[in-house]
Amino acid sequence: MDVPLWLAVIVVCWLGIRLTRPPIWLVALLLLGGFLLADSLIAPALDSLIK
Repeated sequence: MDVPLWLAVIVVCWLGIRLTRPPIWLVALLLLGGFLLADSLIAPALDSLIK
């Protein structure tokens, strides 16, 4: 079964929010932080660390 990545990410995020019930400011902070890190100078270093 092939599931698109965007659909899998939405389902995992929805389940995580429903099951753990984090504060909405924490969810927004993590999203904003991930967006800013992806466009920063340390993104290549993080990419090589993850892979």
